[in-house]
Amino acid sequence: MEFLYCLEKIRMPGLNEFMLAVTRLGEETAFLVLALIFFWCVDKKRGYFLLSVGFIGTMANQFLKLWFRIPRPWVLDENFTILEAAREAATGYSFPSGHTTSAVGTFGSIAATAKHKWSRWVCVILAALVGFSRMYIGVHTPADVIVGALTSIVLILALRRVTMEDKHMLWVLKGMMVLAVGLLAFVMLYPFPSDVDAHNLESGMKNACTMVGSVAGVGLVYLLEKKYVNFTTDALWWAQILKAVLGFALVLAVKEGLRTPLEALLGNPYPARVLRYFLIVIVAGILWPMTFRYFARLGRKAEVIQ
Repeated sequence: MEFLYCLEKIRMPGLNEFMLAVTRLGEETAFLVLALIFFWCVDKKRGYFLLSVGFIGTMANQFLKLWFRIPRPWVLDENFTILEAAREAATGYSFPSGHTTSAVGTFGSIAATAKHKWSRWVCVILAALVGFSRMYIGVHTPADVIVGALTSIVLILALRRVTMEDKHMLWVLKGMMVLAVGLLAFVMLYPFPSDVDAHNLESGMKNACTMVGSVAGVGLVYLLEKKYVNFTTDALWWAQILKAVLGFALVLAVKEGLRTPLEALLGNPYPARVLRYFLIVIVAGILWPMTFRYFARLGRKAEVIQ
């Protein structure tokens, strides 16, 4: 808390806005966008690496939050103030920092497989800035940030090589499925105390359902894509941008468009969430990549014309 009080003293309007912008790089959207860009446009194996680190990091983070149940800094010390613009998104328990786990996992994975030294440094700096921003805006303590970062660093070191080999990747996917089901069982069956934060418990249930559906989807994509689709990531730069933008629009449409129909069909939001995220992954990993040969040919035709 003493360190957070030091940061509180140096806050100023311009720096506040910068840190609020930086901290968004640790959100789920940033992770998904970068992971899909690598999967669709750069290298499928690097995409699987990013997804594996991100998914396992999310599950570990959610488990630790619900196991330790440590309040946010301004709850621990009511004299401490946070940036009010950050309060709405800073719900649930504090330890460890989910944004830091996600940012270090995402940018650290990119850095670990990057060919150029400058790109590695950019990724390291961005990951460090996200962790610092969480403390600067007052929503996490140093312990939250350090443990969140260490979680992802351990995962990067453990998964970097194994996700690049088919025989090992299958075991990684099986392990991820066990972890996802285990997290769901923990949230559903563990006898939490009566004073448990209801919002964080609900968030844990949603995340567990999301992980079960997503990991099952990634497993099926890994087994079927190479055999039946085997898409290429190659295309001209403008075709890559078009492919990514249209793909994100499709994934978003499926994500939002299936929410209400599936909940009405199944009568329960949690099984509906499992099925919805499973279908999202299938669309992103199999159905949309079926169009990639067109994007690759589109690029070659444009080059010939020029």
